[in-house]
Amino acid sequence: MTGTSTYDFDLHGIVGIRLLDATPADLAKVDRQLGPLRRELDREPDISIRFVDETGAGPLTCVGLGDTGFHADDFFTLRGAGGVRGKALLPLDRIGRHPVIVCERRLPAVPHLLPVINFTALGKGVLPLHASAFTSGSMGVLVTGWAKSGKTESLLAGMAQGGHYIGDEWVYLTPDRQMLGLPEPIRLWGWHFEQLPSLLRARPRRDRIRLSVWRAAAAAGKAGSKAPLPGSALLRKGSPALERQTYLQVPPAELFGADAIALRGCLDAVVLVLSGTGADIEVGSAGPQEVSGRMRASLADERAPFMAHYRQFRYAFPERRSEAVESAPATEARLLAELFDHRPAAKVVHPYPCDIAELGRAVLAAARDTPAAPTAGPEVVAS
Repeated sequence: MTGTSTYDFDLHGIVGIRLLDATPADLAKVDRQLGPLRRELDREPDISIRFVDETGAGPLTCVGLGDTGFHADDFFTLRGAGGVRGKALLPLDRIGRHPVIVCERRLPAVPHLLPVINFTALGKGVLPLHASAFTSGSMGVLVTGWAKSGKTESLLAGMAQGGHYIGDEWVYLTPDRQMLGLPEPIRLWGWHFEQLPSLLRARPRRDRIRLSVWRAAAAAGKAGSKAPLPGSALLRKGSPALERQTYLQVPPAELFGADAIALRGCLDAVVLVLSGTGADIEVGSAGPQEVSGRMRASLADERAPFMAHYRQFRYAFPERRSEAVESAPATEARLLAELFDHRPAAKVVHPYPCDIAELGRAVLAAARDTPAAPTAGPEVVAS
């Protein structure tokens, strides 16, 4: 195909990704998944992704009907984000051993790209953590917890007070306690913009219109679902789906300005955030193994969709397995214990949705009041 090229992405010298036969549209979809991490590799890539119009696979034997299938030695996912139909060849047993993913261009994103990257990083002794991170003055703050626990809100508050962005959603922790960020777009909901209207005013007009339309549709659906009219049952089912569309995906540099994007910092303070049903924010200390214990469960939950496909892969090919995937829980447990079990950490429990500024003040105060951690060990990973 004409107009294709090779592009490299480099995750802080830890994981190298190479796109093969990629069009500008293919490049843009990976940019949306990873953020602007393009850099020419001076080594062989850890992961390669080849883009094709059609995989050319023949008839498949299905495992998850309409979801995954296999043919000869190859395993395929059959749909992508949003249920878009299209195939991707995933050599799951090659994770950690230079896999080549083959992705049809019709898919809106490369399936399971982040889990494959995270397993690769984990195999190199770097812990991918579901977290947000920023610097406040000279202090590097890591905010971690379950989904919808207040990580992004803490980041927004920290940035509003002059912080520097390290990462949101995924932060990579090295043995010498460096935090390395992934500059993927941040998902901001309608209620975020209500509390931080300056962020919405800075968005292009098309984004403001899109958010307004979806919010109006969600409000109408919610109101209609309460009315005793024909079709109200359908509206009750559809209203949550409409509400899930009331967001914008915004690159960090567009939100905070390029000068505020650091993407790395030292792990100085750890705050575990939890959402609760109470009306007040409660601040305390996390127990000695609380952060590592809770995050083992959180990380297992984050990779659950990938693991469903990995089990289907093992069903298709019982004799094939990935050491990187199957050793991940034990490696995570060890790295979590090494990084967090001997380090004081704060815990903040808050209502959700929350007052972003109030949560930010609580998180920053808790971080500053946390005793200093032990001295970091020798540097292991170079960027």
